[in-house]
Amino acid sequence: MDRPISSPDAVPSPARPVPGGGMDRTVRRPRHHVLVRRAVRWGAAVAVVVAGVVVWRMVPASGTLSVRNDQLTIETVRSAPFLDYLPVRASVAPLHVTYVGAVQGGEVAEVVARDGALVARDDILVRLTNPQLQLDVTSREAQIASQLGTVSAQRLALQQTRTSEESQLGEARYNLLKAQRELEIHEQLHGQGFESDANLQSYRDEADYDANRVARLDAARTQDMAVAARQSDEIDREAQRLRSNLEVVEDSLNALVLRAPVAGRLTNFDLQPGQSLKAGDRIGQIDSEGQYRLDADIDEFYLGRVSVGQRADAEIGDAKVAMTVARVHPQVTNGQFRAELTFDGAMPAGLRRGESVDVRITLGETHPALVLPNGAWLEAGGGSAAFVMTPDGHGADRATITSGRRNPEQVEITGGLHAGDRVIVSSYNSYKNFNHLSIH
Repeated sequence: MDRPISSPDAVPSPARPVPGGGMDRTVRRPRHHVLVRRAVRWGAAVAVVVAGVVVWRMVPASGTLSVRNDQLTIETVRSAPFLDYLPVRASVAPLHVTYVGAVQGGEVAEVVARDGALVARDDILVRLTNPQLQLDVTSREAQIASQLGTVSAQRLALQQTRTSEESQLGEARYNLLKAQRELEIHEQLHGQGFESDANLQSYRDEADYDANRVARLDAARTQDMAVAARQSDEIDREAQRLRSNLEVVEDSLNALVLRAPVAGRLTNFDLQPGQSLKAGDRIGQIDSEGQYRLDADIDEFYLGRVSVGQRADAEIGDAKVAMTVARVHPQVTNGQFRAELTFDGAMPAGLRRGESVDVRITLGETHPALVLPNGAWLEAGGGSAAFVMTPDGHGADRATITSGRRNPEQVEITGGLHAGDRVIVSSYNSYKNFNHLSIH
């Protein structure tokens, strides 16, 4: 009987009956089968590790987004002349606008003018009726007339007093003159011995009395004239005030007839007979005819850069027309403010109110600067951040930058970038929350 082949790695197993044999025998596996089995097991482990490394490298790090290269627009930071201007769309508006309002309330009795018509100064636009106002005016006029009568009576009394004093003074002066003449005659007679001393003294006393009376009346007249002058001034002022009040009362009634304050084209005028108006209600406006300006609504970003006196060019027809920024309204509405521009020279013919005109406002002088194209990339960060390409071109990192002036084609880079840097200038909306991009 042959001996069984022994192997150190073999594991004894119970003998199995073999057909045709007298007793069982053990069969051991060859050594090369065991080595193959070990190699397969270790190879599978290594493959798992390698696959894990590959997958780990393919998964982006935290804060990194994988994007396709054909979805990006990339531009290079370069030094170039920066054209500091602002293009805007403006509309033609009247140079002067005068609003027309109701001074007194009332009901529309007659509409004389029509919306859009040319009117001259003081043309009647509409007539109102207000019975209560008419009654009040009549009553007030009567009161003022009574007060004016009292003032006239005071002036008459003052004049009478002045006349009486003048009369008394004149009479006293006349009596003094007669007394002095009598005294002179009797002094002559006294000198000739025909007049006694006692009789002469009576004439002297009469002359002295008349002289004193004239002095007293003259002094009293001087004082009374000063007082009368003040009273006369007060009476004149009171009369003037009453007449002014009377004019106001009469004007309040005249205000029921609304007239054009200036000449021009009447607009926004849509009154109807029977319509009720309150004092202060606006009924329309009068636009200067043939005199226009341009109104431009500008993004609030430029509020600090647009100022009065800046030059501008407007494209009207086939010509460029010089203009000047005449007024800047600082109020911001829906992210925009308004600037008014006036023509430097003759106004182009054929302008119509509301017509749109392209205008280019010069904000500053042209000078070299680091620039990038003005585009969608500015919307997400407002020009405070940009994605800069890595040197290998397979990625981009968010960088903090500072930007300055802008025009429709360019944005001035004032910090954070250098000439030659490659920057993504397409929209950042899809990855505005990421700091790194993996580009493939």
